[in-house]
Amino acid sequence: MKISVVIPALNEELAIGEVVGAVPPGIVNEIVVVDNGSTDRTAEQAAAAGARVIHEHRPGYGSACLAGARAVSDSDVIVFLDGDRSDDPADLGAVAGPVIDDMADLVIGSRLGGNLEKGAMPLHGRIGNRLVVSMLRLLYGVHLTDIGSFRAIRTKALFHLNMQQMTCGWPVEMVVKAARQGLRIESVPIRYRRRIGVSKVTGTFWGSVKAAYYMFLVPLRYLRRNSA
Repeated sequence: MKISVVIPALNEELAIGEVVGAVPPGIVNEIVVVDNGSTDRTAEQAAAAGARVIHEHRPGYGSACLAGARAVSDSDVIVFLDGDRSDDPADLGAVAGPVIDDMADLVIGSRLGGNLEKGAMPLHGRIGNRLVVSMLRLLYGVHLTDIGSFRAIRTKALFHLNMQQMTCGWPVEMVVKAARQGLRIESVPIRYRRRIGVSKVTGTFWGSVKAAYYMFLVPLRYLRRNSA
């Protein structure tokens, strides 16, 4: 079974080398860092740490994730994690394990259900996540404790979802479409640390507003559609 890691990154030169270097050996066949238009040395640092670097100039978290997925489309399982050091690659085995063992099709790493380092997630981020997972439980019957980006999914299942959200709505769209298609979705606790640098999402007021808009809009939008 081929396991690939996809790390979307935008101006993460201070963290990306450490993140790539911390991916546990022996589990993963390939690490791909998707440089999403960085203006610093993210690509150089990632390559120096041993990752294959590809470039996606279309802005958006979803754009970077999709580009990475296409680059490793011959894999059996894809693991997504962030390049800012907030996700701990040491948890990769726990996140990917249920998919590898055919116990799940999609596994979400839960920050809120795991070891959340003090200051790693602002209060509005914790509140927003709890509201989103409550909405997903109510509308789609999905029992999660978080909607974080550290996740593993079967490659074929991912492409069957026909992902459309090229924004920060990508993570919740994946869960919604997976639920609509009857995929097995699980949640596992993970460690979540304070990131290096300022978050592009929760680090600014407008970034937080934009994230909230997509996180709440996507579940409602697909509720009105007849198919995923």
